[in-house]
Amino acid sequence: MEPIIIVLIILVVLVFIALMKTVQVIPQASAAIVERFGRYTRTLNAGLNIVVPFIDSIRNRIDLREQVVPFPPQPVITQDNLVVNIDTVIYYQVTDARAATYEVASYIQAIEQLTVTTLRNIIGGMDLERTLTSREEINAALRGVLDEATGKWGIRVNRVELKAIEPPTSIQDSMEKQMRADRDKRAAILTAEGIRQSQILTAEGEKQSAILRAEGEAKAAALRAEGEAQAIRTVFESIHAGDPDQKLLSYQYLQMLPKIAEGDANKLWIVPSEIGDALKGLSGAIGNFGPMGGNGSGSGGAKETRPRRESPPLD
Repeated sequence: MEPIIIVLIILVVLVFIALMKTVQVIPQASAAIVERFGRYTRTLNAGLNIVVPFIDSIRNRIDLREQVVPFPPQPVITQDNLVVNIDTVIYYQVTDARAATYEVASYIQAIEQLTVTTLRNIIGGMDLERTLTSREEINAALRGVLDEATGKWGIRVNRVELKAIEPPTSIQDSMEKQMRADRDKRAAILTAEGIRQSQILTAEGEKQSAILRAEGEAKAAALRAEGEAQAIRTVFESIHAGDPDQKLLSYQYLQMLPKIAEGDANKLWIVPSEIGDALKGLSGAIGNFGPMGGNGSGSGGAKETRPRRESPPLD
Protein backbone atom coordinates (compact mmCIF):
# COMPACT_ATOMS: atom_id res chain seq x y z
CA MET A 1 0.00 0.00 0.00
CA GLU A 2 2.77 2.38 0.83
CA PRO A 3 4.57 2.06 -2.54
CA ILE A 4 1.34 2.99 -4.33
CA ILE A 5 1.02 6.15 -2.24
CA ILE A 6 4.61 7.10 -2.99
CA VAL A 7 4.03 6.60 -6.71
CA LEU A 8 0.90 8.72 -6.61
CA ILE A 9 2.74 11.47 -4.80
CA ILE A 10 5.49 11.38 -7.42
CA LEU A 11 2.91 11.53 -10.23
CA VAL A 12 1.19 14.51 -8.61
CA VAL A 13 4.48 16.35 -8.30
CA LEU A 14 5.33 15.60 -11.94
CA VAL A 15 1.93 16.83 -13.07
CA PHE A 16 2.36 20.02 -11.07
CA ILE A 17 5.80 20.59 -12.55
CA ALA A 18 4.45 19.89 -16.03
CA LEU A 19 1.67 22.40 -15.53
CA MET A 20 4.19 24.99 -14.40
CA LYS A 21 6.31 24.25 -17.44
CA THR A 22 3.31 24.43 -19.71
CA VAL A 23 1.95 27.79 -18.59
CA GLN A 24 4.29 30.75 -19.08
CA VAL A 25 3.33 34.28 -18.01
CA ILE A 26 5.29 37.01 -19.78
CA PRO A 27 5.18 40.54 -18.22
CA GLN A 28 4.25 43.63 -20.19
CA ALA A 29 7.05 45.14 -22.36
CA SER A 30 8.94 41.85 -22.27
CA ALA A 31 9.52 38.94 -24.64
CA ALA A 32 10.81 35.38 -24.32
CA ILE A 33 12.61 33.17 -26.83
CA VAL A 34 11.36 29.54 -27.02
CA GLU A 35 13.60 26.75 -28.26
CA ARG A 36 12.60 23.16 -29.02
CA PHE A 37 15.48 20.76 -28.78
CA GLY A 38 17.88 23.71 -29.04
CA ARG A 39 16.27 25.26 -32.10
CA TYR A 40 14.38 28.53 -32.18
CA THR A 41 10.64 27.96 -32.32
CA ARG A 42 8.84 31.21 -31.53
CA THR A 43 8.83 34.36 -29.47
CA LEU A 44 6.47 34.65 -26.53
CA ASN A 45 4.83 38.03 -26.12
CA ALA A 46 3.30 39.59 -23.00
CA GLY A 47 0.49 37.61 -21.40
CA LEU A 48 -0.36 33.92 -20.77
CA ASN A 49 1.39 31.46 -23.10
CA ILE A 50 1.30 27.62 -23.43
CA VAL A 51 4.38 25.60 -24.27
CA VAL A 52 5.14 21.92 -24.46
CA PRO A 53 6.73 20.88 -21.17
CA PHE A 54 10.09 19.14 -21.20
CA ILE A 55 10.32 19.76 -24.96
CA ASP A 56 10.13 23.54 -25.26
CA SER A 57 12.47 25.65 -23.15
CA ILE A 58 12.80 29.37 -22.49
CA ARG A 59 16.13 30.50 -23.89
CA ASN A 60 16.10 34.20 -22.98
CA ARG A 61 13.83 36.83 -21.51
CA ILE A 62 14.37 40.30 -22.98
CA ASP A 63 13.19 43.68 -21.71
CA LEU A 64 11.67 45.68 -24.57
CA ARG A 65 11.71 49.00 -22.73
CA GLU A 66 14.20 51.77 -23.52
CA GLN A 67 17.44 51.20 -21.68
CA VAL A 68 20.12 53.63 -20.51
CA VAL A 69 23.71 52.41 -20.42
CA PRO A 70 26.60 54.66 -19.29
CA PHE A 71 30.04 53.73 -20.53
CA PRO A 72 33.24 54.48 -18.60
CA PRO A 73 35.62 57.22 -19.82
CA GLN A 74 37.48 56.33 -22.98
CA PRO A 75 40.79 57.97 -24.02
CA VAL A 76 40.52 59.54 -27.46
CA ILE A 77 43.24 61.41 -29.42
CA THR A 78 42.25 64.63 -31.14
CA GLN A 79 43.59 65.97 -34.43
CA ASP A 80 46.13 68.16 -32.59
CA ASN A 81 47.50 65.08 -30.72
CA LEU A 82 45.85 65.72 -27.35
CA VAL A 83 44.36 62.89 -25.31
CA VAL A 84 40.87 63.56 -23.93
CA ASN A 85 38.67 61.27 -21.83
CA ILE A 86 35.06 61.08 -23.00
CA ASP A 87 32.13 59.65 -21.04
CA THR A 88 29.16 58.52 -23.13
CA VAL A 89 25.57 57.53 -22.36
CA ILE A 90 23.56 55.38 -24.79
CA TYR A 91 19.76 55.22 -24.91
CA TYR A 92 18.70 52.10 -26.82
CA GLN A 93 15.68 49.82 -27.21
CA VAL A 94 15.33 46.17 -28.35
CA THR A 95 12.95 45.98 -31.29
CA ASP A 96 13.56 42.32 -32.31
CA ALA A 97 14.08 39.83 -29.48
CA ARG A 98 15.10 37.03 -31.86
CA ALA A 99 17.83 39.12 -33.57
CA ALA A 100 19.08 40.46 -30.23
CA THR A 101 19.46 36.84 -29.07
CA TYR A 102 20.95 35.12 -32.10
CA GLU A 103 22.62 37.86 -34.19
CA VAL A 104 25.10 39.02 -31.55
CA ALA A 105 26.51 37.32 -28.49
CA SER A 106 26.29 40.39 -26.18
CA TYR A 107 24.72 43.46 -27.68
CA ILE A 108 25.71 45.65 -24.70
CA GLN A 109 29.39 44.87 -25.16
CA ALA A 110 29.05 45.23 -28.92
CA ILE A 111 27.44 48.67 -28.57
CA GLU A 112 30.18 49.78 -26.16
CA GLN A 113 33.02 48.74 -28.47
CA LEU A 114 31.28 50.25 -31.49
CA THR A 115 30.83 53.51 -29.57
CA VAL A 116 34.52 53.65 -28.68
CA THR A 117 35.74 53.03 -32.22
CA THR A 118 33.26 55.51 -33.71
CA LEU A 119 34.27 58.17 -31.18
CA ARG A 120 37.91 57.73 -32.08
CA ASN A 121 37.12 58.15 -35.77
CA ILE A 122 35.02 61.29 -35.19
CA ILE A 123 37.26 62.99 -32.61
CA GLY A 124 40.37 62.15 -34.64
CA GLY A 125 39.23 64.61 -37.30
CA MET A 126 38.64 67.48 -34.84
CA ASP A 127 40.95 69.66 -32.80
CA LEU A 128 40.44 70.21 -29.08
CA GLU A 129 38.55 73.48 -29.37
CA ARG A 130 36.11 72.08 -31.90
CA THR A 131 35.69 68.92 -29.80
CA LEU A 132 34.72 70.97 -26.75
CA THR A 133 32.22 73.11 -28.69
CA SER A 134 30.68 70.51 -31.05
CA ARG A 135 28.85 68.12 -28.77
CA GLU A 136 25.67 68.16 -30.81
CA GLU A 137 27.58 67.39 -33.98
CA ILE A 138 29.42 64.50 -32.32
CA ASN A 139 26.19 63.13 -30.84
CA ALA A 140 24.44 63.18 -34.22
CA ALA A 141 27.34 61.51 -36.04
CA LEU A 142 27.73 58.86 -33.34
CA ARG A 143 24.00 58.10 -33.26
CA GLY A 144 23.86 57.71 -37.03
CA VAL A 145 26.70 55.18 -37.08
CA LEU A 146 25.35 53.20 -34.10
CA ASP A 147 21.79 53.13 -35.38
CA GLU A 148 22.92 51.79 -38.75
CA ALA A 149 25.22 49.15 -37.25
CA THR A 150 22.83 47.91 -34.54
CA GLY A 151 19.79 47.65 -36.83
CA LYS A 152 20.63 44.07 -37.82
CA TRP A 153 20.97 43.16 -34.14
CA GLY A 154 17.38 44.13 -33.44
CA ILE A 155 18.53 47.25 -31.52
CA ARG A 156 17.44 50.85 -32.09
CA VAL A 157 19.71 53.57 -30.68
CA ASN A 158 17.49 56.50 -29.73
CA ARG A 159 20.00 58.93 -28.31
CA VAL A 160 23.72 59.28 -27.67
CA GLU A 161 25.01 61.84 -25.18
CA LEU A 162 28.54 62.90 -24.31
CA LYS A 163 28.40 63.17 -20.55
CA ALA A 164 31.86 64.66 -20.06
CA ILE A 165 34.90 65.66 -22.11
CA GLU A 166 38.00 65.98 -19.95
CA PRO A 167 41.15 67.43 -21.56
CA PRO A 168 44.59 66.96 -19.96
CA THR A 169 45.37 68.78 -16.72
CA SER A 170 47.89 71.12 -18.35
CA ILE A 171 45.34 72.08 -20.99
CA GLN A 172 42.73 72.68 -18.30
CA ASP A 173 45.13 75.01 -16.46
CA SER A 174 45.84 76.91 -19.68
CA MET A 175 42.13 77.19 -20.45
CA GLU A 176 41.42 78.48 -16.94
CA LYS A 177 44.16 81.10 -17.28
CA GLN A 178 42.80 82.14 -20.67
CA MET A 179 39.25 82.41 -19.34
CA ARG A 180 40.50 84.39 -16.34
CA ALA A 181 42.40 86.75 -18.66
CA ASP A 182 39.31 87.19 -20.82
CA ARG A 183 37.19 87.97 -17.77
CA ASP A 184 39.79 90.47 -16.51
CA LYS A 185 39.90 92.06 -19.97
CA ARG A 186 36.11 92.40 -20.10
CA ALA A 187 36.08 93.83 -16.57
CA ALA A 188 38.78 96.38 -17.49
CA ILE A 189 36.87 97.37 -20.62
CA LEU A 190 33.64 97.80 -18.68
CA THR A 191 35.44 99.84 -16.01
CA ALA A 192 37.03 102.08 -18.65
CA GLU A 193 33.67 102.55 -20.36
CA GLY A 194 32.10 103.47 -17.04
CA ILE A 195 34.84 105.99 -16.24
CA ARG A 196 34.58 107.46 -19.74
CA GLN A 197 30.80 107.79 -19.49
CA SER A 198 31.12 109.32 -16.03
CA GLN A 199 33.67 111.88 -17.28
CA ILE A 200 31.46 112.73 -20.25
CA LEU A 201 28.45 113.25 -18.02
CA THR A 202 30.53 115.30 -15.56
CA ALA A 203 31.90 117.50 -18.36
CA GLU A 204 28.42 118.01 -19.79
CA GLY A 205 27.15 118.93 -16.35
CA GLU A 206 29.97 121.40 -15.78
CA LYS A 207 29.36 122.87 -19.23
CA GLN A 208 25.66 123.35 -18.56
CA SER A 209 26.46 124.77 -15.12
CA ALA A 210 28.98 127.23 -16.59
CA ILE A 211 26.49 128.28 -19.27
CA LEU A 212 23.75 128.83 -16.73
CA ARG A 213 26.16 130.65 -14.39
CA ALA A 214 27.34 132.94 -17.22
CA GLU A 215 23.77 133.63 -18.29
CA GLY A 216 22.86 134.43 -14.69
CA GLU A 217 25.87 136.75 -14.28
CA ALA A 218 25.07 138.48 -17.58
CA LYS A 219 21.47 139.03 -16.55
CA ALA A 220 22.59 140.24 -13.11
CA ALA A 221 25.12 142.65 -14.67
CA ALA A 222 22.48 143.91 -17.07
CA LEU A 223 20.05 144.44 -14.20
CA ARG A 224 22.74 146.22 -12.15
CA ALA A 225 23.68 148.45 -15.07
CA GLU A 226 20.05 149.18 -15.69
CA GLY A 227 19.57 150.01 -12.01
CA GLU A 228 22.64 152.29 -11.94
CA ALA A 229 21.51 154.01 -15.13
CA GLN A 230 18.08 154.53 -13.61
CA ALA A 231 19.66 155.89 -10.40
CA ILE A 232 21.90 158.27 -12.36
CA ARG A 233 18.97 159.37 -14.45
CA THR A 234 16.88 159.96 -11.35
CA VAL A 235 19.67 161.97 -9.65
CA PHE A 236 20.30 163.96 -12.79
CA GLU A 237 16.61 164.76 -13.15
CA SER A 238 16.43 165.70 -9.47
CA ILE A 239 19.42 168.05 -9.79
CA HIS A 240 17.93 169.74 -12.83
CA ALA A 241 14.57 169.95 -11.12
CA GLY A 242 16.13 171.59 -8.01
CA ASP A 243 18.18 174.08 -10.10
CA PRO A 244 21.15 174.33 -7.61
CA ASP A 245 23.25 177.48 -7.52
CA GLN A 246 26.95 178.02 -6.95
CA LYS A 247 26.57 178.23 -3.17
CA LEU A 248 25.05 174.77 -2.91
CA LEU A 249 27.77 173.30 -5.10
CA SER A 250 30.42 175.00 -2.97
CA TYR A 251 28.89 173.54 0.16
CA GLN A 252 28.89 170.06 -1.40
CA TYR A 253 32.58 170.46 -2.28
CA LEU A 254 33.39 171.27 1.34
CA GLN A 255 31.48 168.22 2.57
CA MET A 256 33.50 165.95 0.29
CA LEU A 257 36.88 167.09 1.63
CA PRO A 258 36.80 165.01 4.87
CA LYS A 259 35.91 161.89 2.90
CA ILE A 260 38.83 162.49 0.58
CA ALA A 261 41.18 162.78 3.58
CA GLU A 262 40.00 159.50 5.16
CA GLY A 263 42.45 156.59 5.19
CA ASP A 264 46.09 156.22 6.25
CA ALA A 265 47.27 155.61 2.71
CA ASN A 266 46.17 159.00 1.41
CA LYS A 267 49.50 160.81 1.18
CA LEU A 268 48.70 162.94 -1.84
CA TRP A 269 45.63 165.13 -2.31
CA ILE A 270 44.50 166.32 -5.67
CA VAL A 271 42.43 169.45 -5.16
CA PRO A 272 40.26 170.50 -8.08
CA SER A 273 40.56 174.04 -9.35
CA GLU A 274 36.92 174.65 -8.55
CA ILE A 275 37.68 174.38 -4.78
CA GLY A 276 39.04 177.94 -4.68
CA ASP A 277 35.99 179.32 -6.43
CA ALA A 278 33.79 177.33 -4.08
CA LEU A 279 35.53 178.78 -1.02
CA LYS A 280 35.21 182.28 -2.39
CA GLY A 281 31.56 181.79 -3.11
CA LEU A 282 30.94 180.28 0.31
CA SER A 283 32.81 183.10 2.10
CA GLY A 284 30.80 185.63 0.11
CA ALA A 285 27.61 183.91 1.11
CA ILE A 286 28.67 183.94 4.77
CA GLY A 287 29.62 187.65 4.53
CA ASN A 288 26.25 188.58 3.07
CA PHE A 289 24.41 186.84 5.90
CA GLY A 290 26.77 188.08 8.68
CA PRO A 291 26.22 190.92 11.20
CA MET A 292 28.34 193.30 9.15
CA GLY A 293 26.28 192.89 6.05
CA GLY A 294 24.20 196.15 6.25
CA ASN A 295 26.45 199.28 6.70
CA GLY A 296 29.93 197.87 7.23
CA SER A 297 31.20 198.09 10.81
CA GLY A 298 28.34 200.36 11.99
CA SER A 299 30.59 203.37 12.61
CA GLY A 300 29.68 205.11 9.40
CA GLY A 301 32.76 203.97 7.54
CA ALA A 302 32.87 203.38 3.83
CA LYS A 303 31.20 200.20 2.56
CA GLU A 304 33.45 197.90 0.65
CA THR A 305 31.89 196.88 -2.53
CA ARG A 306 32.98 193.58 -4.19
CA PRO A 307 31.82 192.46 -7.55
CA ARG A 308 29.42 189.53 -7.37
CA ARG A 309 30.34 186.50 -9.33
CA GLU A 310 27.58 184.93 -11.21
CA SER A 311 27.09 181.17 -10.96
CA PRO A 312 27.56 179.28 -14.16
CA PRO A 313 24.35 178.06 -15.59
CA LEU A 314 23.60 174.38 -15.14
CA ASP A 315 23.01 172.44 -18.22
